[in-house]
Amino acid sequence: MRKVFAIALVIISGISMAFAANDIQNDQKNEGEVIAMNKAMFIKDVFDYTTNSEVWKYEGKKPAIIDFYADWCGPCRQTAPIMKELAKQYSGEIVVYKVNVDNERELASLFNATSIPLFVFIPMEGEPQIFRGAADKATYEKVIQDVLLKK
Repeated sequence: MRKVFAIALVIISGISMAFAANDIQNDQKNEGEVIAMNKAMFIKDVFDYTTNSEVWKYEGKKPAIIDFYADWCGPCRQTAPIMKELAKQYSGEIVVYKVNVDNERELASLFNATSIPLFVFIPMEGEPQIFRGAADKATYEKVIQDVLLKK
């Protein structure tokens, strides 16, 4: 009986380590990429507004940018390549998400995204900062440096 228990324990440990390794690989795989975000991911990785809508508490491990966009939006299409460049440039330092406002209306309303593109800059501590409209790469870099990385 002990032998069966020991074998089962080894198997369970192996499975647990495989899942943990897979989580690490998934995190590393997304490094330097813009990550499409839905409501479930937002609640898990950013802020669970369903349990506490009064006090902002960022759940992320790195500062983040959330790009609220739509496929039909011209300025959104202009800023998308900039966000990709910034995700690569600041890989390992920040996370860049994108949220399609047509698919994720609840998240869009959470940040009052009545005009797009809308960018939410989320530092590790403090309140998120909202930036409305398209800008050049240098403008976003300044916000990353001043608000997210505080350099």
